[in-house]
Amino acid sequence: MTLRQLFPADQADPDLTALYAYPDGPWLRANMVSSVDGAASLKGASAGLSSDTDRRLFALLRTLSDVIVVGAATVRTERYKPARLTEAWRDLRVGRAPTPPIAVVTRRLDLDPDSPLITAAPPDARTIVITTAHAPPDIRAAIEPRADVIVAGEESVDFKAAVAALAERGHRRLLAEGGPHLLGELLAAGLLDELCLTTGPLLAGPGPGRIVAGGDPAAGPLPLDLAHVLVEDGFLFCRYTRKNQDH
Repeated sequence: MTLRQLFPADQADPDLTALYAYPDGPWLRANMVSSVDGAASLKGASAGLSSDTDRRLFALLRTLSDVIVVGAATVRTERYKPARLTEAWRDLRVGRAPTPPIAVVTRRLDLDPDSPLITAAPPDARTIVITTAHAPPDIRAAIEPRADVIVAGEESVDFKAAVAALAERGHRRLLAEGGPHLLGELLAAGLLDELCLTTGPLLAGPGPGRIVAGGDPAAGPLPLDLAHVLVEDGFLFCRYTRKNQDH
């Protein structure tokens, strides 16, 4: 079965680069995957919920972004490494580094300074570590020669300050890849502009958490507009934007 666009127009062979192009100005997009019953993972990781097309879109969204934002727990669980160049989308990086840097959010610097994410990042896309003033100074000292460290907040991460610091570095098109706690914090801070959600055709059953966790429940729900729907082999690929946003 080939990828097909169902909404806003029914058509085959959709133009993915046009459908997922960032609007002008700063924009924070999240990309998540879930089962039909809302599970964000299977056996602790997201790979079992994905598909070849989902991985293709994952690469496209990375290529379009200026920086990839991810929580430290997801970095450990998914064994993150620096982003790789995708030949199919190479032309979309003209005028920028071949790959976007990864920005890891970690309140207590719960990272291995010798991990490939830190040591193998290319010079033009050094890994960024977003942390707090109270993070352990010895770990910070071990990371700083190898990564760009942003201090945003005292005891907890100030996400508005972190996004502003990324913008100062020229990173205005942000892609958040989770996990659920990071997405919850971004929602609570009022920073999320868009959600790209892949829904896999399976019921995960009880156990796994949802795509949003933690955050501030008092922040309330975020109304969304449905921008487009794609389908392939039972997988739905939906793009939502914050209601009343230009997109």
